[in-house]
Amino acid sequence: MRSRIVIPARLASSRLPEKLLRKAGGKSVLQHTYESAMRSTMCDGIVVAVDDARLADEVAAFGGNAIMTRQSCPSGTDRIAEVAQQMPDVQIFVNVQGDEPEIDPAAIDLVTKTLVEHPDASMATVAAPIRDQHLLADPSCVKIVMGASSSEGGRAIYFSRSEVPMSRDGDVEKLLHRDPPIYWHHLGLYAYRREFLQWFASQSPSPLEQVERLEQLRAIEAGKEIVVARVDSAAPGIDTQEDFDRFVASIES
Repeated sequence: MRSRIVIPARLASSRLPEKLLRKAGGKSVLQHTYESAMRSTMCDGIVVAVDDARLADEVAAFGGNAIMTRQSCPSGTDRIAEVAQQMPDVQIFVNVQGDEPEIDPAAIDLVTKTLVEHPDASMATVAAPIRDQHLLADPSCVKIVMGASSSEGGRAIYFSRSEVPMSRDGDVEKLLHRDPPIYWHHLGLYAYRREFLQWFASQSPSPLEQVERLEQLRAIEAGKEIVVARVDSAAPGIDTQEDFDRFVASIES
């Protein structure tokens, strides 16, 4: 079963303009992400799905493979679906966010392996336990509610920016230390089947997806199965100037 890593790369970014082209240690954020993803062992190759010639030029400069996609793609998944149309011999596509230069290649292998091992699932993703109440309350931390969850993961029931499940009894601090975990932090790493991508791109954004601004809810609302594998921690992405400064400092040290 052939698999391919696709990095959806959009030039525009609201909180940190053109962040994928910013340099740290002599390399762009996009190049750092590409090189981290290249250390994955399960996928057959890697391509960057770009929406601007400047990104295409950057990928060419560091020796990568880029495919031009429409600027109007409403989500990274839609952008990957466009790439999938050009790769009819690939069955599984792995979405690695372009602004995650410190992504663990083992997590990429894990999400790929998880989808392969669950033939009834449309897609797979990863999550880390939440043990901190401030992180739980942060709407930028997307939470997963899982059914039949275990210490290794489970099946996604819902994704939310809110604190879910909500403890009626107010014993959140106690629940944060339960094992298997009750609270899970969803990480933006996905593996999709080709057929699912074709379906996804043919659908309009769903009501819950529009409310939460979470594209994976389009699949949940339609009854698609999403399996979730556990990782121990989340690799920090780059969304703000503070994030970028931290990354630069880590590279320079």
